[in-house]
Amino acid sequence: MNGYHLAVVGATGAVGTKMIEMLEEANFPIASVKFLASKRSAGKVLSFKNQSVMVEETTPDAFEGVHIALFSAGGSISKQFAKEAVKRGAVVIDNTSAFRMDPTVPLVVPEVNEAALANHQGIIANPNCSTIQMMVALEPIRKQYGLNRIIVSTYQAVSGAGVSALEEMKEQAKALLVGKTEVAANILPCGADEKHFPIAFNALPQIDLFAEGGYTFEEWKMVNETKKIMADDTIKVSATCVRIPVVSGHSESIYLEINEEQATVADIKALLVDAPGVVLEDEPAEQRYPTPLAAVGKKATFVGRIRQDIDVKNGFHMWVVSDNLLKGAAWNSVQIAESLHRLNLIQS
Repeated sequence: MNGYHLAVVGATGAVGTKMIEMLEEANFPIASVKFLASKRSAGKVLSFKNQSVMVEETTPDAFEGVHIALFSAGGSISKQFAKEAVKRGAVVIDNTSAFRMDPTVPLVVPEVNEAALANHQGIIANPNCSTIQMMVALEPIRKQYGLNRIIVSTYQAVSGAGVSALEEMKEQAKALLVGKTEVAANILPCGADEKHFPIAFNALPQIDLFAEGGYTFEEWKMVNETKKIMADDTIKVSATCVRIPVVSGHSESIYLEINEEQATVADIKALLVDAPGVVLEDEPAEQRYPTPLAAVGKKATFVGRIRQDIDVKNGFHMWVVSDNLLKGAAWNSVQIAESLHRLNLIQS
């Protein structure tokens, strides 16, 4: 085989653009790429490895001859076209929430549960961006000591809400900096909700709509996806998800309780220093810790501020940062494709 025929659905979007960049660095042979998007975007020309590729409209027949299809065009598009792609022989790697909790669909972070790919039935789900980086940081600890409880507070970048939200934040910031007291807000915290608030110089403790128990759908995603990825319904998980005025790079303050009272901070650091996908940045005396600005454009998940809880012997705190458009979306998707290739799980 000379290489795989690939399709990127949502190629002109923020994540789709990053998928294309990551595919240029992919560790598997690529014979051709097809860029798909809405009818409105069809005809645009994008670049792949210095070659011009015209964007095509997403239709069922566009997946003829495609081996791997990476989707990032919204859940409704995935629901409409993913199974059509599978019918035509493609393996779909979906970056939306459309199939994440489907019991027949593997939900995969390659550093954590790559083996789940062996059970795919044509569709593989990419987890929520905030869940991915948390799983990368916690899996080495879970494997060694087990996990009893996770309490996470996220500080999520505006790029996670799309290009239009970023542009609105910039316009709000410009207006506030010249002394305006009221600015237009039409997108955040959630486009589908009734009220909208400025994100510039602000923090919004709502990502997605509110759901059961006063938690948002974003918070429930972190709870349910964690249990599915780690294959453990007994782990206690709670999340508070907050949008902050950062362009890219999600940050998380994580409290975890392990099933071992003798473990130390040094033990936790030793597990993470060589863990796949993790970069340990934890030198408080030198003010060395992860920040979202420093994580932009990097594939790793950065961990720092590891410390033992003051009152709970088996409790630890840490600070975790990653580029939400890369490891949180595009890079994790391409890693899944690399795993499928390495494990011989793609029919050519």
